[in-house]
Amino acid sequence: MAKYSEVVGGVRAAFMSGRSRTVEWRRQQLTALLKLVEEQKAGLNNVLKQDLNKPEAEAFMMEVNFVRNELVYTLNHLSDWVKPEKVKKNLVVMMDDAYIKREPYGVVLILGAWNYPIQLTLGPMVGAIAAGNCIVLKPSEVSPKTAQFLEAIIPKYLDKECIKVINGGVQETTELLTERFDYIFYTGNPEVAKIVYQAAAKHLTPVTLELGGKSPVFVDNTSDLSVVARRLMWGKFCNSGQTCIAPDYVMCTPDIRDKLCDQFGKTLEKFFGDNPKKF
Repeated sequence: MAKYSEVVGGVRAAFMSGRSRTVEWRRQQLTALLKLVEEQKAGLNNVLKQDLNKPEAEAFMMEVNFVRNELVYTLNHLSDWVKPEKVKKNLVVMMDDAYIKREPYGVVLILGAWNYPIQLTLGPMVGAIAAGNCIVLKPSEVSPKTAQFLEAIIPKYLDKECIKVINGGVQETTELLTERFDYIFYTGNPEVAKIVYQAAAKHLTPVTLELGGKSPVFVDNTSDLSVVARRLMWGKFCNSGQTCIAPDYVMCTPDIRDKLCDQFGKTLEKFFGDNPKKF
């Protein structure tokens, strides 16, 4: 318990120093994170392969390049985002300057997900850094190789005092949640989300919970069933089906049910062949 208090306290002291508030620091850290993603692409792909058996193309498109694109977009717009936003004035404040100035929350806890352990761990970091926050990052222990890689590589690129990586399982996460944070970002399942929310409530800490949900599909009899089957099977089986917005169930008109099921079978055979286990 004490070790986490010391870590969080150190990160809070770094935030209170004010250096993460500057636009220069934010840009420097985002640029360093972009450098990490570009230079360590092979290493990231390797640990994704070890943890989840992700094909290189899928790892690049759904994880590594996803984060890279977000970084490039953020760097291109950061200067505009940090500018004060002028607002309309009424008679009472007519002689005053009225504007909205966005301030960082402080120390942010990011609890990463196992199914997209790069996208849903480094992705939230992009916004947190851009907003001027300091970060405690907790990768998912269910993707252990990726978690270990991030713990080893992040301090080599990013500010060691403002951004800390902590690894561990349920016990470590539970202990970590007893600390006070200024914002918590969690991606995962509703049961754990309740625990996160309860811990946050003790300190009135705002929380972002990304929990997925139901993603129904309706197919009517005017659809091109071969196109529908390709799109649905890609969405459902991408990342071995472990995507929170993957198609959850399909509804269709009775007259096309058998034809649609037949197209699903043909599409899967085309995607994976007659022996999917070889993948």
